[in-house]
Amino acid sequence: RAQMAGSVLSPSDTAYEDARHVHNGLIDRRPALVARCHGTADVQAAVRFGREHGLEIAVRGGGHNVAGHAVCDGGLMIDLSAMRGVHVDPRARRARAQGGATWGDYNRETQLHGLASTGGVVSTTGVGGLTLGGGLGWLMGKHGMAVDSLRAVELVTATGDVVRASADEHPDLFWAVRGGGGNFGVATWLEYELYPVGPVVTGGLVAHPFAAARDVLRFYRDFTASLPDELTAFAGVLHAPDGSG
Repeated sequence: RAQMAGSVLSPSDTAYEDARHVHNGLIDRRPALVARCHGTADVQAAVRFGREHGLEIAVRGGGHNVAGHAVCDGGLMIDLSAMRGVHVDPRARRARAQGGATWGDYNRETQLHGLASTGGVVSTTGVGGLTLGGGLGWLMGKHGMAVDSLRAVELVTATGDVVRASADEHPDLFWAVRGGGGNFGVATWLEYELYPVGPVVTGGLVAHPFAAARDVLRFYRDFTASLPDELTAFAGVLHAPDGSG
């Protein structure tokens, strides 16, 4: 606690229960400590503490990962959810987002300048987790996945060092975080290239009854064969929760 600007929660603290829960309600794990970081220095202190004490470390960004990797049993949960800053340089068409930012945070700031990059289809998804996992999104037909716009990452490595990985700095590490696996470090800042998008975007849902599924999917197959890259269209067979079919 003495090393942290943010707070450190144990199971006896009132905020602990809320802090340990993630998006998937089936995940019910209880870390020994939750380090709620306010910046890179806090993350470094938490990683070094976990290393010194031999604790398993889990890292929470947006907390949307279905497998629940953001939280562990009996270890140290490094919580980045308070680190949600987004800085946009419209002239350079670059954006920097902290590891706890969501796509809602990111899009809000980039769209002030009519700019965007491929992000999540759900606004509460974390920027870091989605990007480092590849990152499907509405703009991927034109601009690739989220990771394709990534230009640099600030990482706190497993040894507690703070490094910047890019095509020019620690290129092997930059390659690794863009698909080489996991557990290379904690991403505290991510830098992206931006593209002109909007300010008017057309989107929405078209629903048909299940009985029409065969015709609808055939139409989708034929219609999407010649679409421009700017238009993304998904098809799915869904169950209507109201029982309407």
